Amino acid sequence: MSGPSDYQPSNPALQWIERRLPIFGLMHSSFVAYPTPRNLNYWWTFGAILSFMLGMQILTGVILAMHYTPHADLAFKSVELIVRDVNYGWLLRNMHAVGASMFFVAVYVHMFRGLYYGSYKEPREVLWILGVIIYLLMMATGFMGYVLPWGQMSFWGATVITNLFSAIPYVGESVVTLLWGGYSVGNPTLNRFFSLHYLLPFLIAGVVVLHVWALHVAGQNNPDGVEPKTEKDTVPFTPHATIKDMFGVACFMLLYAWFIFYMPNYLGDADNYIPANPGVTPPHIVPEWYYLPFYAILRSIPNKLAGVIAMFGAIIILCFLPWLDAAKTKSSKYRPLAKQFFWIFVVVCILLGYLGAQPPEGIYVVAGRVLTVCYFAYFLIVLPLLSRIEKPRPVPNSISDAVLAKTGSRSTPMVSTAIMLALAGSLFAGSIDSAKASEGSDTPPGNKWSFSGPFGKFDRGALQRGLKVYKEVCSSCHGLSYIAFRNLAEAGGPGYSVAQAAAFASEYKVKDGPNDAGDMFERAGRPADYFPSPFPNEQAARAANGGAAPPDLSLITKARSYKRGFPWFIIDFFSQYQEQGPDYVAAVLQGYEDKAPEGVTIPEGSYFNKYFPGHAIKMPKPLSDGQVTFDDGSPATVAQYAKDVTTFLMWTAEPHMEARKRLGFQVFVFLILFAGLMYFTKKKVWASSH
Repeated sequence: MSGPSDYQPSNPALQWIERRLPIFGLMHSSFVAYPTPRNLNYWWTFGAILSFMLGMQILTGVILAMHYTPHADLAFKSVELIVRDVNYGWLLRNMHAVGASMFFVAVYVHMFRGLYYGSYKEPREVLWILGVIIYLLMMATGFMGYVLPWGQMSFWGATVITNLFSAIPYVGESVVTLLWGGYSVGNPTLNRFFSLHYLLPFLIAGVVVLHVWALHVAGQNNPDGVEPKTEKDTVPFTPHATIKDMFGVACFMLLYAWFIFYMPNYLGDADNYIPANPGVTPPHIVPEWYYLPFYAILRSIPNKLAGVIAMFGAIIILCFLPWLDAAKTKSSKYRPLAKQFFWIFVVVCILLGYLGAQPPEGIYVVAGRVLTVCYFAYFLIVLPLLSRIEKPRPVPNSISDAVLAKTGSRSTPMVSTAIMLALAGSLFAGSIDSAKASEGSDTPPGNKWSFSGPFGKFDRGALQRGLKVYKEVCSSCHGLSYIAFRNLAEAGGPGYSVAQAAAFASEYKVKDGPNDAGDMFERAGRPADYFPSPFPNEQAARAANGGAAPPDLSLITKARSYKRGFPWFIIDFFSQYQEQGPDYVAAVLQGYEDKAPEGVTIPEGSYFNKYFPGHAIKMPKPLSDGQVTFDDGSPATVAQYAKDVTTFLMWTAEPHMEARKRLGFQVFVFLILFAGLMYFTKKKVWASSH
């Protein structure tokens, strides 16, 4: 990629290969001797971070695909069984799902860095356009991956997004039918998305090779935006840039690991822990956080076709940036007006992301339209105008002059920008963390849970008491389809022995068959069996419960949350508050009142619950004082039952939570030591270069 190399390996075997395939010379010229501007700051390490994340996503994705079942009836369950039954499946799933978010965090930083320092200007136009193509491919790949778990939000997200193509004149409906493989989102759609989700990362990798190739031909841009002129302006890529990139990757991995081990669901939607149901629409359909700014642009325009054009135009316009901004000075560091408008543009994008997560009504629509105008005005009006009227500050003659002229703290702009990005991330996270469960209801009170925090563990006594409450009360209507009896004997569970778990399983009757005569039969449960449902099918469950199917409780605590709002979501980010679901479930169990308050009317056959959405719940009051007795002397009260059974349901939602937190601590210790080693090595390597 960097031209002919004079590198010759010293090893005879490598020399033999090099004479026939000069791959070592290519690698040496591209990643060892390649001249790198000596003034690059840490924003340039995000290229290496993105390479690392792409490799991580492909590796974890290939392994997950070995266990995933791309069928509409089995996809949701296969994902849950990966998490529960595959060795370290929970880790692989978290690394892949969280990795998608981290990938987009890194690519947005990479893109904004390119915008700020003018990395799209001549001679790097092709390099920039290839980057935009990679971004588009990432968006398509991420969207299809989001659909694969086949949860409520992913199913309806697929329905909404694919429906956008129906706005294309004349051929729109045909395109949608082609995408769906039928007349609605279903099994053919899932198969197509799975196939493309598996294929596209390799296409991304191919375009990344072209992107890096173009980078090595045109050379790297730098914070001062001046091209290298002499050897004093550059340093060899290895060890200088390599060690700096390794330190940047190590720091980024700390953030990555924080989400993997302590907040794996924080950036997701609670509704995706509910199996897809084509008959029930979520009250508020939102995509993943990294699509929210463009989703806000789509919804801000009342005409469907115009909205789709605006949404895609908001991305495609990036390809024309090299010609929209005709300023001679590349870096905004020397362009006072461009710098201010850049930060205004960043704020506009953040606010669009916030609006994308809000309901499309009232002031949100008006604000969305204003910000959409601001977004396009930045590219179509501000940048072309600035290139004509702005008078930049003097640019250094060379990179070495710029390095020598540096005084004061170089970390100040980095710190302020990092704080801004952290706040932006929190804003996104807080906006997408709104829960449908609380709409129209009081906010459930928080509880103190033994499993909260980075070192929290399940209370074994509470798990055993909760299992008893479930068995004696809840199991008459609700199942635990994703928990096997053997899980009761696993580390981190209720603390039963293998024999106790087997004895517990034998108390249940499990349908099996067919036998040699072709008949189904019932037998005693075994440890490998899953908790049986109290009803043979959904129709029977509905018939026994007034038409409403009782939800499976295996994931109920993950499938529920409630809105925390500002400033709580910022505190949640650092305190790892993830107990929205358990708090909500415990509150609903205690929220029943004997009669509705004066002036409140609920449908006949419903019961008033102050924490349930709409306050009318079909399920009768399940718990009352003295209903279940405990051998350990714990109080036989509704409050105690609610806390214990919610603790048990939290465990059924994530049986490996303790293993996750324990491994997370070990990983953090390693990463901190590794990052420290990289930092001091980098200081030593760069000592003679400044």
